[in-house]
Amino acid sequence: MIHAADVREWREYAVVDPKGRKIGTLEAVYVDTSTDEPAMATVRTGLPTRQRLVFVPLDEVVLGPGYVRVSHAKNTVRKAPWIGTDDVLPAAEEETVFRYYGLEYRPGVPGGRQLARR
Repeated sequence: MIHAADVREWREYAVVDPKGRKIGTLEAVYVDTSTDEPAMATVRTGLPTRQRLVFVPLDEVVLGPGYVRVSHAKNTVRKAPWIGTDDVLPAAEEETVFRYYGLEYRPGVPGGRQLARR
C-alpha cells in the first residue's frame, strides 16, 4: 500500500510505463479527498521549452530506486488530459481525467473535489 506521507519523496522521480519506457518526470501527486490515498499524479513531459503536465492514475504503481512504474502505456499517458506547468486542474475538469482512463468519478462533498494536490 502506498502511504500519503511518502509521496513527497517521489517528486522528480522518473515515471515509466510497464515496459520500462520513460514517460517523463513526476511533478505532483493528487490524493483522493475521501480516503487521503494517492490516486493520480502529474508527469512533466515535452521539450524543455514546451512542457506540460499530464495526468496518470496511481493504480498498481510500483516504486523503484528513482522511478515510479505506472500501469498505463507511454502513448496512453502522453495523450491524457493535461495542464500547463503553472496551472491548476479546475474542479470541473476532474471528471474528464477519470473518464479518459475509464475510471469511476466520485466527487467529494457536494460541490467538492475528488482530487487534492500533495
